[in-house]
Amino acid sequence: MTDNRTPLRRRPAQRRSAERVQRMLDACAGILDEDGFDGLTTTRIAQRAEVAIGSVYQFFPDKRAVAQALALRNFEQFGDRVAARLAGGGFDDWSDSVGAIIAVFVDMHRTVPGFRVLRFGDIADVNLLDAGHENNSVVARELRDMLVRTFDLRDTPELARALGIAVEAGDAVLKMAFRRSADGDPDIIAEAERLIHGYLAGHIADG
Repeated sequence: MTDNRTPLRRRPAQRRSAERVQRMLDACAGILDEDGFDGLTTTRIAQRAEVAIGSVYQFFPDKRAVAQALALRNFEQFGDRVAARLAGGGFDDWSDSVGAIIAVFVDMHRTVPGFRVLRFGDIADVNLLDAGHENNSVVARELRDMLVRTFDLRDTPELARALGIAVEAGDAVLKMAFRRSADGDPDIIAEAERLIHGYLAGHIADG
């Protein structure tokens, strides 16, 4: 998944600068896991990343921008993992990919620092990935693009609407799963898959 959006004041020109920015994002993720978005400050990011506070402001105007960069990194990683899973095949129908996509999301929630708190940015701003669109609509659009390419689907307004609804519904149920258990209640995760797969399969049948 490629994306040209960036909250950076400027892009790092050298490898050392790029590595320093990644340390800042890693520090942001760790602080989010410990104290949430309210506990995030640029001073703490600098201390955790072992950089001068001026280095933070060299690349980011404020803590929201650091969180935005982390959300975009999460989004990129999610897209890469989903694309790799879809490329692996083994699906009888495109709606059968729902379980694989949910499994990627759940695994990131369990294993990627900062993801369980920030995910794609709603905790900071519902428009964090794209100023013109809500975060879930950006996720739905990217998933649609991948599914259209992988399964040679017709990219119709009906498909866009169905996937938009599926992402919103799946997001709500998966939030419930992780409220019930830090690792995600497995029964609720299974219900999320059943709900979304059933809806999309019905949408195909209706179409």
